[in-house]
Amino acid sequence: MALAGAVVLAALVITLGEANRQRDRALAAQRHSYDVMILARTLQGTIGRSEASLGRYVVSGDQQLGRLYFEDWRRAGETINRLEKLAGDNPTQRVHLADLRAAFQQRGGELAATALETNYRRNDQALSRYWQLRQTESLEAINAALTGLIADERMLLEARTSQALASVRRSTTIAKVLAVFGVLLVLGAIAMGWIMVRALADRAIARAEADEERERADELAAAVEQATAELRAQEARLRQVQKMEAVGQLTGGIAHDFNNMLAVVLGGLELAQRHLLRDPAQAARHLDSAHEGAHRAAALTSRLLAFARETAINPEPICAGALFSGLSDLLSRTLGDGITVTFHDDSQGWCTRADRVQLENVIVNLAVNARDAMEGRGTLSIAARCASFAAAHGPRQPGDYLAISVADTGCGIPPEVIERVFEPFFTTKAVGKGTGLGLSQIFAFTQAVGGEVSIESSPGRGTTVSLLLPRDAAGVSAPSIAPPALAPVPAAPDMVDVPAPSELAILVVEDDPRVLSATMGALRELGHHPVECNDAAHAGDMLATMRHVDLIVSDVLMPSLTGPEMVAVLPAAYAGVPVLFVTGFAGEAGGGIDLGGRPVLRKPFTLAALDRAVRGATAGSGTIEPIAAE
Repeated sequence: MALAGAVVLAALVITLGEANRQRDRALAAQRHSYDVMILARTLQGTIGRSEASLGRYVVSGDQQLGRLYFEDWRRAGETINRLEKLAGDNPTQRVHLADLRAAFQQRGGELAATALETNYRRNDQALSRYWQLRQTESLEAINAALTGLIADERMLLEARTSQALASVRRSTTIAKVLAVFGVLLVLGAIAMGWIMVRALADRAIARAEADEERERADELAAAVEQATAELRAQEARLRQVQKMEAVGQLTGGIAHDFNNMLAVVLGGLELAQRHLLRDPAQAARHLDSAHEGAHRAAALTSRLLAFARETAINPEPICAGALFSGLSDLLSRTLGDGITVTFHDDSQGWCTRADRVQLENVIVNLAVNARDAMEGRGTLSIAARCASFAAAHGPRQPGDYLAISVADTGCGIPPEVIERVFEPFFTTKAVGKGTGLGLSQIFAFTQAVGGEVSIESSPGRGTTVSLLLPRDAAGVSAPSIAPPALAPVPAAPDMVDVPAPSELAILVVEDDPRVLSATMGALRELGHHPVECNDAAHAGDMLATMRHVDLIVSDVLMPSLTGPEMVAVLPAAYAGVPVLFVTGFAGEAGGGIDLGGRPVLRKPFTLAALDRAVRGATAGSGTIEPIAAE
């Protein structure tokens, strides 16, 4: 009996041990399958976020959204790598992973083309392409591969679970048989019964804990989904508010700056007309002021057009010799003394037709990149030559080309990087040192003129960037034409002299020095005694220096204080001084600032309008004498 009991006990222990091992293997298989399925779902989410970011980038043109799309797409690629490591041991899953990798690369190329269109500011084409990409073979292939991957993993999980349960059932059956023998062997039966109770209790506890974990996971997933939906709604509302705020600030600021400049121009011209006959020197000074204001307006227009990338393109025949001659001084100043720049023109007078400013910007950008690659010291060679091709090669058509190359002696570019240099937002520079848009813009320029750009490089041997620009066989480089000189402004025959009013002591508060000078001159011309103040924060101090003050003429928006804020902090002695606000904002006076019902004169204004505004602001008001300090 003792020997039989020992044998039964040993058999029971072995059976239970095998059941525990089968359970552990089943749990490990479940964890593995769940990891694979979670990664697959995560990959779907990451791809979705990346494409959503690209969509927002296509609509808004915000480069930050373009970077979000690029980073999410990169993370999606890393997730595929993890899936390959996790499920690569299964032949069936390897097939799905291979399909997934191929579809992902194809989809990446399609999305990169859309991002490139957006980067070139061809938003309509980019939006059309993005809309077409919603239903493509690559997207369906990605979804099909992920669906197959998850389905096969689920089937594999079910098969492994079934095997584990069958093994557990077999172990249970053997345990029962051994329990019958144990009844005959009291000691063995008691021992085996105790072990069985423990095993069943552990399994029940584990099952209950698993059920609780699943319930908590479902609740957490629901909460995360709800929070995500709320965050997306909040993000959409915030984005709309920010967009409208930015549009308002931009339009208001542009109107304010232009009206300031127009005030200088109109005031200077009007004052010049009044002094043209009796004081030509004074008239010339006012004309110079108006001329400067007009140039500032033109410069602002140029900056706005450059910012919006809508500067008018002016294609003209350009030869390499003239181009190099114009770039020589600019490059030497831009690159520094550590870079030696050499020019070689073997183009035999061939010309290309392009916008000169854009072509110069392309070469300057390449030169700056080369300087960074050479760490500020080395030789930069810029050369031009003739190139003819009898047959088409890819997008390049047969014909004659002007080839311009920019070669440096820098560190070179690794092969894995050179394949991506034309991608938008791709850069190897540190954060804040580059946007990753320079070479993509050069690529866009060459495509726009029907040319081609190529890069030859190897680590440690420098880099050569070559531009193939179609030859303009009939063109010659046109000389720059100076703008015609401005004709002198004749005095207006119907100009009416402003009647001389009573002399007023006026404090003029204006932060723009040109507008301040023009306003001071206009008030003096009207016979008043203006006192200038270029900082609203010092208005009280300036008032204290005046024996009396009849009127305060103030701009509305100024850096330190707004006009109403300045009036609010003036000493009580000046509470009754009339105030005339002058603003260049369009729409609501002062850009939505409460002016307290005070009169407003809008820029630009004429001398007569200024006189009427001064008279209206001071009508019925006496001189306010400051109270002496005790």
